[in-house]
Amino acid sequence: MAMEIPVSLKLSSPIFHIVAMPHAGQSHINAMINLCNILASKKPHNNNLLITFVLTEDRLSQFNNFISNTIRFESIPDVLPPESVRSTNFKVFFDAVLTKMEAPFEQLLDQLQPPATLIMADFVLKWMPDLGTRRNIPVVSFFSMSATFFSVLLYQNEHYPLDISENGDEIVDNIPGVSSFRRKDLPTLTVGDSSIFNEIMDAISSISRAQYLIFGTIYEFDPRVVDILRTRFSFPIYTIGPVIPYMNLQDHHNSSSSIATTSAIYDDETDYFTWLDRQPIDSVLYISFGSFLSVSGVQMQEFAAGLAQSGVKFLWVARKEVALLKESFHDNDKDSGLIVSWCDQLKVLCHPSVGGFWSHCGWNSVQEGAFAGLPFLTFPIAFDQHCNSKLIVEDWKTGLNLKKNVGADNLVGKEEIAKIVKEFMDLERDEGKQMRKRAKELQKICQLAIAKDGSLEINIKTFFDDISYQVI
Repeated sequence: MAMEIPVSLKLSSPIFHIVAMPHAGQSHINAMINLCNILASKKPHNNNLLITFVLTEDRLSQFNNFISNTIRFESIPDVLPPESVRSTNFKVFFDAVLTKMEAPFEQLLDQLQPPATLIMADFVLKWMPDLGTRRNIPVVSFFSMSATFFSVLLYQNEHYPLDISENGDEIVDNIPGVSSFRRKDLPTLTVGDSSIFNEIMDAISSISRAQYLIFGTIYEFDPRVVDILRTRFSFPIYTIGPVIPYMNLQDHHNSSSSIATTSAIYDDETDYFTWLDRQPIDSVLYISFGSFLSVSGVQMQEFAAGLAQSGVKFLWVARKEVALLKESFHDNDKDSGLIVSWCDQLKVLCHPSVGGFWSHCGWNSVQEGAFAGLPFLTFPIAFDQHCNSKLIVEDWKTGLNLKKNVGADNLVGKEEIAKIVKEFMDLERDEGKQMRKRAKELQKICQLAIAKDGSLEINIKTFFDDISYQVI
């Protein structure tokens, strides 16, 4: 049965109907919904935009309270393995994304009203450009990571697979628009096997069969890279970012989401914003290693021991490791920090008591930390994170790298952690002052990008102008 056109659109025409399909990973979903929110908020006044956001059924519930006149949600069946399989056998999960989502998505397209005029899909869904060609629907490929990382992947795909296990300090300096890289900072995976990386390379190749490419980033973060890529590809390229929920920033005390969802060191079920309000300005280290890849239990215990030894106050989002970490702290450490399973990250980062971000360097987190004007303590784990860490530490000079050697099995001891954390959060150190000054300059770049007539607005206007001939 055909799905009805939303009431708000029935009396108006023409209609832009964008069907958005993220990769099933949570960070990819977050980036795509943030992109859709930005497009919806910046649409031209004379434009009747409808965005249909497509998820698997099990992911749909996280948007139960989502309200929008422009964005609606539809689902395809749960054709992917559950989260437990994803964490233990990523290859099975990844293969399912590539082989089992296409057919139900195409069936959904047949039911949508109005028909799709444009498909916007995560680049990992490498089957989407060919599906669009088959159905005569233009496809926008969405790359939710940095343009620098895209250029690095493109280089690896076109030249040869670079073995980073040897000669890790060897310099790679011929990637167009990208500053010199060490081999050990090039992309790798610590999950699955090499076939996954090969599939990523195929996905990069498939982008050339799309009609448009959007980078979820700020133009000013990668201007040379973006300009070079625009001369290289025949289709339009846009930088629309930061793809973070900056439009949702409001008085945190009015948000019921500020209740910690599980045990905390300070006090169970504590309002973490109330705790933050009691801390001195720039005194709290915020810690999060993302929603999927994680470090070993032994390394987590070293983190906890080093953090306790440093005496630095902290707010740690530990997800499934909350109970383990709580046991790692002694009673006399419990006034120094808070451990929660979830928090409203961007609002926390923008809180005045937060003075640093210890991060795995996923691109969503990098954008949020930059937007908040914070320096980074980086601990990259896999894929784009080493590249992002290098961007922060060497190019932007807004952070320190806690993990000096690339690789999942390299343990960083508690003594080194305590020393670096203490130095990182020392507001009187000259190096730290310079790092924080540069972080505030990067924050200003973000603010200018999202301001009226900034690069975000310019790119969105160009995007809508370019797709206007697709109006039905």
